[in-house]
Amino acid sequence: MCDDDARLGRRALFVTGAAAALTLGSVTFARGADDMHHTETRTVSGTLPPGSPDFVYVPVEVPDGVREIKVSYTYDRPAVPAGTPGNALDIGIFDERGTDLGGKGFRGWSGGARTEFFIRADDATPAYLPGPVNEGTWHIALGPYTVAPQGLAYELTITLSYGEPGPVAEPVYPPERARGRGRDWYRGDCHLHSWYSDGRRTPAEIASLARAAGLDFINSSEHNTHSAHAHWAEAAGDDLLVLLGEEVTTRNGHVLALGTDPGTFVDWRYRARDNRFGKFARQIRKAGGLVVPAHPHATCIGCNWKFGFGEADAVEVWNGPYTPDDEVALADWDGMLVASVREGRSWIPAMGNSDAHRSPDPVGSPQTVVLADDLTREAVLEGIRAGRSYVAESRNVSLSFTASGGRGSHAGIGERLRVGRDTPVTVRVEVAGGPRCHVRLVTDQGVLFTSGPLPVSGAGVVEWVTSPSYAAYVRAELRHEAVVGPLPGALAAFTNPIFLGRD
Repeated sequence: MCDDDARLGRRALFVTGAAAALTLGSVTFARGADDMHHTETRTVSGTLPPGSPDFVYVPVEVPDGVREIKVSYTYDRPAVPAGTPGNALDIGIFDERGTDLGGKGFRGWSGGARTEFFIRADDATPAYLPGPVNEGTWHIALGPYTVAPQGLAYELTITLSYGEPGPVAEPVYPPERARGRGRDWYRGDCHLHSWYSDGRRTPAEIASLARAAGLDFINSSEHNTHSAHAHWAEAAGDDLLVLLGEEVTTRNGHVLALGTDPGTFVDWRYRARDNRFGKFARQIRKAGGLVVPAHPHATCIGCNWKFGFGEADAVEVWNGPYTPDDEVALADWDGMLVASVREGRSWIPAMGNSDAHRSPDPVGSPQTVVLADDLTREAVLEGIRAGRSYVAESRNVSLSFTASGGRGSHAGIGERLRVGRDTPVTVRVEVAGGPRCHVRLVTDQGVLFTSGPLPVSGAGVVEWVTSPSYAAYVRAELRHEAVVGPLPGALAAFTNPIFLGRD
């Protein structure tokens, strides 16, 4: 056993252009290519104190002739005082091409979802990328997510298997088009996790649930890995468009890289203070995708979004079952709409996704309903980017939201009704699937109209008259009956706004 149990003060701490990182002493192996069909194992242990850097790298000197590398790890979980985080240690690996931020060395990251993984040319553990195990210095990446006051004691076991490598399989990706209905409203869920990160469902199982939920498209969004991209082709089909992406999971919030080119990897090893996010937001867009901060007010450690919204193409306002942090996200987004009107700048559309991981998490609750020219990657992303969308709790809920005024002028969700400042404008909401729900119309002044409860059938029409001088924008909410006093009920659906006035 190699003992690496030294205090950080005796190690070289450095910054890799991003979060602080620590590199420990190398793990070496004696055998080379002449020792075919053998295995070698090394075990390394150490203790990380509270205040450890975000990433700790363990170099592994891989000789020539290695067919497979396998890594397993354990760490202690001592009791901690109430309210104090305990130990949580993530893991991943980079190959001989190095650990540079945004570089080519990334080979996988399973976070805390797995205790072991392997990589070889023809296969790899889900969350990891198959490919050659080349000679050189590899790096096991440890991420001490939280460290108990007693410190975090860990043990790594690294096994190299020698022999001829298997054939490297060429990845096959899902098509960028499915059978659509022309310009129409398409339903999707763009935040889902399979067993290729910390989910428990296969892509096939997720696709089946998506079809049952009435979805037309989904997006692969594994934590800090694109390893699932090559495993969605068989799950896609003429009736289901599968977009590819990643949930970039930093220590200062999560962001969806939505609908990127196949094989796109987006690095996550930075904090807001490192001033690196803009570079990777541009990478997402260069790869054809959208930058969508996820659950921006979530309360889990590291989940709250701290990078600002200057790079956002959309924002995930509703994430999974409707909870108070979604209500805060909705209010914050509405504040951003007000600011966009006040400052005369572009606005950020909202969307909603399930963030489903495992049973019983429902896929497609909520779902984003997008007006797109067809069921293609390009058309769906353009609809989301333009804000031609609303969010519904399920396939059972549908909305039509329009504004009309002047000489036959009309506009829909995400559009602008260009009429004079004092022109009367009729806002119309048609609802299906909202039994006993209330329709609320929200403007830059706040909630200016609330309907009575819809009938048990769930269908109804609401109209309200305003003007651009009174409301710079209008958006619609469909709310369930309130449970507690004056607080509004949970959302059943909400729309992106319609803007009123010539500018």
